[in-house]
Amino acid sequence: MIKKTDAIYDAPLQKIIDFQFDERVVAVFPDMIQRSVPGYGMIVSNIGILAAKYARAGSHCYDLGCSLGAVSLAMRQRIKQPDCDIISVDNSPAMIERARELLALDTVPTIPVTMLCSDIQDVTIENASVVVLNFTLQFIPPAQRLALIQRIYAGLRPNGILILSEKIAFNKPGRQHFHEELHHDFKRANGYSDLEISQKRSALEKVMIPETLACHQKRLQAAGFSSSELWFQCFNFVSLVAIK
Repeated sequence: MIKKTDAIYDAPLQKIIDFQFDERVVAVFPDMIQRSVPGYGMIVSNIGILAAKYARAGSHCYDLGCSLGAVSLAMRQRIKQPDCDIISVDNSPAMIERARELLALDTVPTIPVTMLCSDIQDVTIENASVVVLNFTLQFIPPAQRLALIQRIYAGLRPNGILILSEKIAFNKPGRQHFHEELHHDFKRANGYSDLEISQKRSALEKVMIPETLACHQKRLQAAGFSSSELWFQCFNFVSLVAIK
């Protein structure tokens, strides 16, 4: 399949609707995510390495909010434990349909992957050694986030991990401005215009709500995790590992 370039917001829009993971986004998602999220490829690759380290025989590994399955494939290609499987979940039918097509192209004999089109808040987490929320929690209403993290914690085996990647906010206006401008510069360097940056930001404003790093760490602790480690940061994008 020919890679398509993200041009969803390249022309002035009379009305900007809330961002959705619909067919238009699915068609350009690989280009969109690489040009919008600093270090995305590195994060995905290293999630595979982390999963290989912490996956346990006879357990489930979950990719919650899997989009096109990049994290699922990274885990699948790295995990060597026997009787281990991956459960990938996304609530966008278009995403899941395309993810299944991409998974079918990965013909190397590896661990099984089950793809579910469902709300991640409706999925039972059980017998898990690895759970991944890769830029997913930020799309969950803030009041519902702790309950989700608590469910994940309850479904993890002892010494299991939650990998949490998020765009973050900063309490100090100066720090917020510094990181926001660097992120915008990153997008400009990848070919996005100021119009595209502005219109997409407006589309995401009510849909994606970032929180501070301290807020995420406090929530993880409240859910019961014994520790969390910041293993990646680039501008206002981070990834943490929390250990049960």
